[in-house]
Amino acid sequence: MLNIHNLSISFGGEYLFEEIAFRLNAGDRVGLVGKNGAGKSTMLKILSKEQEPDSGQIAMDKEVKIGFLKQDIDFVLGRTVLEESYEAFTEIKKIEREIDEINAQLAERTDYESESYNQLITDLSDHTHQYEILGGYNYQGETERVLQGLGFVREDFDKLTDTFSGGWRMRIELAKLLLQNNDVLLLDEPTNHLDIESIIWLESFLKNYPGVVVIVSHDKMFLDNVTNRTIEISLGRIYDYNKPYSKYLVLRKEIRDQQLAAQKNQSKQIEQTEKLIEKFRAKATKASMAQSLIKKLDKVERIEVDEDDNAVMNISFPVSVQPGKVVIEAEQVGKNYGEKEILKDINLLVERGSKTAFVGQNGQGKSTLAKIIIDEISHTGNLKLGHNVQIGYFAQNQSEYLDGEITIHDTMINAANEKTRSKVRDMLGAFLFRGDEVDKKVKVLSGGERNRLALCKMLLEPFNVLVMDEPTNHLDIKSKNILKEALKSFEGTLILVSHDRDFLQGLTNTVYEFKNKQIKEYLGDIDYYLEQRRVDNLRDIEKKDKQAKSASETKETAKQSYENQKKLKSLNNKLSNVESKINKIEKEIKEIDVELAINYDQTIAEPDFFDKYQAKKDKLASLMENWETLQEEIDTLS
Repeated sequence: MLNIHNLSISFGGEYLFEEIAFRLNAGDRVGLVGKNGAGKSTMLKILSKEQEPDSGQIAMDKEVKIGFLKQDIDFVLGRTVLEESYEAFTEIKKIEREIDEINAQLAERTDYESESYNQLITDLSDHTHQYEILGGYNYQGETERVLQGLGFVREDFDKLTDTFSGGWRMRIELAKLLLQNNDVLLLDEPTNHLDIESIIWLESFLKNYPGVVVIVSHDKMFLDNVTNRTIEISLGRIYDYNKPYSKYLVLRKEIRDQQLAAQKNQSKQIEQTEKLIEKFRAKATKASMAQSLIKKLDKVERIEVDEDDNAVMNISFPVSVQPGKVVIEAEQVGKNYGEKEILKDINLLVERGSKTAFVGQNGQGKSTLAKIIIDEISHTGNLKLGHNVQIGYFAQNQSEYLDGEITIHDTMINAANEKTRSKVRDMLGAFLFRGDEVDKKVKVLSGGERNRLALCKMLLEPFNVLVMDEPTNHLDIKSKNILKEALKSFEGTLILVSHDRDFLQGLTNTVYEFKNKQIKEYLGDIDYYLEQRRVDNLRDIEKKDKQAKSASETKETAKQSYENQKKLKSLNNKLSNVESKINKIEKEIKEIDVELAINYDQTIAEPDFFDKYQAKKDKLASLMENWETLQEEIDTLS
């Protein structure tokens, strides 16, 4: 289907890969792996024809359709989730518009016997037939099925995409690609923004995909469950085996061990031959024999051992100052928007030196509690930080806060102070940004490289409590392991939000499960938690919860009429918009309160300050009332 021949590409005079060749056939589900910056995303761009290689060529049939899920996407604002998803069906939508135009003309005209009127009837028949062939009568149902598989609920369908986070927009883009019936799917880290339930659904979808799938991912379990072939890019070469990732690693190690053993035996033979040559050279009677051995040695094909790229980050998280015994204490903490509760009556005590994991399905409040702890969002109840507590925070989308238009070096210098400015180059080197690489602009970095830079930047500030929300997104498997070892060695207090069982294993000593607005404590590591839940992995918990939720939803749906469902959609859409406005105005009021505390006289000196301040509070009260009204209507229909 795709034939890649002698492909080369370089940046700054150095080859990412040079004269590599491989073929992709229907049914191939390829895991494209390698360390961050090895060229995986670049390879996908070349395969999609988005980027031209320096040399080499890609041969494919003219009819081959390629779909490409990139890490960074641009969205047209103003469309609903369904409207954006329907953009996958360009040909169907075009025919729909043409059918509408023909029907409009037929409704207006009365010259039923004319040739042009009969032509319209013929055109309508042709268009309708083509519409049916392309699946025009099925695409809306198929779209809803895929969106639900990727985690959307029916109430989301009529909401504007503007109201969703970047991760949810990425899901819409993925849905569009899956709906397009492409011959080749190129997916760049598709699981980064998915919860476990959606990952399981995507695995099932891709296993049955008839075309070619090429996946860049650092999720070992996902690769093992989906792929049947692994291509690793390492030091400018590729290693290609018809095995999923874990089996490929075993096979590659076996082959490398065999190469090392064969190379060692060959080296011994060469050494013995060279000794004989030196010995025979000294004797005139043996000179001809020495020449014969030299010729024989020249013909020997030296055994090469596959090189491994063993460059890894050098991370350590130093503790700033010793805090008190209790670092975080939460009493009856809650978070809600109007009547919509996310967390309720949360009690939490975190002691110095503990390592805690937050686990549970997406939307259960893990990230919300993390943001409450770092005082990023408002809440009810009391949350106190202990004596001398200094928090370092790594957000789920931390790399998105980096300025793409400045260089790696300037990113660090701008964030450094007098004490740390002189250490910037050494710190960047520890995170594998060396030499001229520090002059690259942030926007050209891969997702993994951006995460490395964000981690490096975080170390410029002192801390003794570290809160990390999905820190392994975009990191390659070696970098994940290095980060894990650094966190094991961290002598401070750690709170870790993660779905990654391999990463959590042996790393934390307490697990909090988030479910139904509450948290439940398990005094052990992730394996102890799974043992208590009587499952083998986090995915099994997701499946059990999904089955229970599905049974509940089936009963609930049976009670609702079609009209009620339509009304519920509309109300939930309004509810979401009000929620967004409440969140925004709460932040604005909080910022004003901070300004008043810091510089009261200057702040109140602004023209009409108190009128504007009161107007914001009145607006918030009005929005809260609106929330309650909408929620009451929803409860009535539910």
